[in-house]
Amino acid sequence: MAIMLGVIVLIHYIRLKMSSYLSESPKSIVIVAAHTAALRVHQALKKQGWCVGKRRVERLMRRLNLQGRVVRVTRRQPGLKRFKQRGENVRLHSPEPSKINQTWVADITYIKVKNTYKFLSVIMDLYSRRILSWSLTHTRTTEDTAKILRRAIRVRKPEKGLIFHTDRGIEFTGKGFRKVLEKHGMLPSVNRLGMCTDNGHMESYFHTLKAELIRGRTFNSMKELRAALNSYINHFYNKKRLHSGIAYYSPMEYEMMSV
Repeated sequence: MAIMLGVIVLIHYIRLKMSSYLSESPKSIVIVAAHTAALRVHQALKKQGWCVGKRRVERLMRRLNLQGRVVRVTRRQPGLKRFKQRGENVRLHSPEPSKINQTWVADITYIKVKNTYKFLSVIMDLYSRRILSWSLTHTRTTEDTAKILRRAIRVRKPEKGLIFHTDRGIEFTGKGFRKVLEKHGMLPSVNRLGMCTDNGHMESYFHTLKAELIRGRTFNSMKELRAALNSYINHFYNKKRLHSGIAYYSPMEYEMMSV
């Protein structure tokens, strides 16, 4: 009520100030919303026939302590709280692995096939940089990532307590995937918020793979891409490619040395 009276006072005040400039009787004035900026008040008065400058309206509104309301735009983010609660970076305060099956890392990347993108999911043993399991799929779901995790577990048979580090994507933090980790006694670890470098080994691997295999090539089918990935990962990267992070041995050579 007080706000509406304030607007009426403003209009009445302007009427008194401008009455000497008007040659005809005052016209009825539409009451403008209380928290409207001076520019809108000025335009509303002009539409009603008042000859008044914008600066005069601004001065009068300041005197009456009336001002436009500025509201901060708030975007609803219903999943943000759950996103922040998906876990902590266990790796951050853990020593570097001293043998195989102590820390695994995983991630997903995009690779173009014709005019669409497919998803490459990969699990790596951090100690030897060996790629333990991978898959190329049309989708990126917890079921897709759970499959490559089960495959890696069948082959490696790790002991309980293994740290499994990923980013915060739902493919690795969803219930279906976390159930597999829990079943086998693995400790989930995720990047800190905004720190994609926490999973830098996987980022580096994807950079290498794309530089050595993908860039400059066109893949016309999933079958063609899958065959190229199989040749690169299973027959070149794991067996033959010398890795600077493991004293220029291949991942499989490095594992054989540690046995």
